[in-house]
Amino acid sequence: MGDFDRYARLTARLDAPYAVIDLAAFRRNADDLVRRAAGTPIRIASKSVRCRALITAALERPGFHGVMSYALPEALWLARNGVDDILLGYPTTHRTALRELSEDPDAASRITLMIDSPEHLGYVKAAATGTARIQICLDVDASLRIFGQHLGVRRSPLRTPSDVAALARKVAADDAFELTGVMFYEAQIAGLPDTSPAVRWVKRRSAAELADRRGAVVDAVKQVAPLRIVNSGGTGSLEISSADPVVTEVTAGSGLYGPTLFDKYDVFQPEHAMTYALDVVRRPAPRIATLFGGGYVASGPAKKSRLPLPAAPSGLKLLGTEGAGEVQTPVQGQSADRLRIGDRVWMRYAKAGEMLERFDVLHAVDGEDVSELVTYRGEGKNFG
Repeated sequence: MGDFDRYARLTARLDAPYAVIDLAAFRRNADDLVRRAAGTPIRIASKSVRCRALITAALERPGFHGVMSYALPEALWLARNGVDDILLGYPTTHRTALRELSEDPDAASRITLMIDSPEHLGYVKAAATGTARIQICLDVDASLRIFGQHLGVRRSPLRTPSDVAALARKVAADDAFELTGVMFYEAQIAGLPDTSPAVRWVKRRSAAELADRRGAVVDAVKQVAPLRIVNSGGTGSLEISSADPVVTEVTAGSGLYGPTLFDKYDVFQPEHAMTYALDVVRRPAPRIATLFGGGYVASGPAKKSRLPLPAAPSGLKLLGTEGAGEVQTPVQGQSADRLRIGDRVWMRYAKAGEMLERFDVLHAVDGEDVSELVTYRGEGKNFG
């Protein structure tokens, strides 16, 4: 409760809802990510941060290099604001942004596009109106396929060394493009909390399968062109990904904030650096207090793990019949009886940066100091 008491005292003048980032916890989380990466550079996942000041703060720390962007308009904006090495994490069909990239040699030198098919390559070429050479990274399926099941996210159709090498040859044969990297995102390792022996077994099996296949893919592509980037991992799999000698960099972002989805991992426990405050506006019944706003539900499958959680006062929980609401969020528990109209309840988000689509500023607490950091939304930017 000590930190939440401090946040409440330092931000008492503010009207809720508002968000707080604890900069000391943010820095400690950054240091722990670097420790876990064991010398492998960490590329910052911008979608999990969505605040330029905090992206810059992380990039200034030893062990971090480059940004993984989630949208090409975002990548162009970051490049034009001084970010040097940007890897687009997903394919793009944004024609205007592709035209701008092809007509801006400086931005093209800073940004690498992601593709996973010849169709992507053709689309990019058709949209380009300039002559800047466009850098390309190939997204390779890193899922585990076992017992007839697909375990992992549905991303790329590229899987085997021969599949990836065939597309690499198409890229290398076209002077409009430069092949610079390959990426592997093992969501079934990085994104799964260690909640059961079965999950731990899947993670071990997947790590072993991917290490063999990733090495074979990289060897096959290097027969076509040299690679600057072999990207892998996420916050939940830094140790595993960085241990592979073919991996040149890992990606992380959520671990800087420490959302609830990382509360049940065996090998690491980020601090809770991000929180948001809601006001009590009703007392409808004993042991129930109703908060204004709060329905900030995380993306992914619609289930309990995507809901925010009351963090302070302790002992509160959401009502199963209402959850986190659009305009009101009731919470229940013995400590609700001590809450009065206007009291603060502190909430934690399930994921990371997407919460900031709700807030123009972050109130940054650093010891006894409070400052304001502008979010993407606060800068008038919405990249989807």
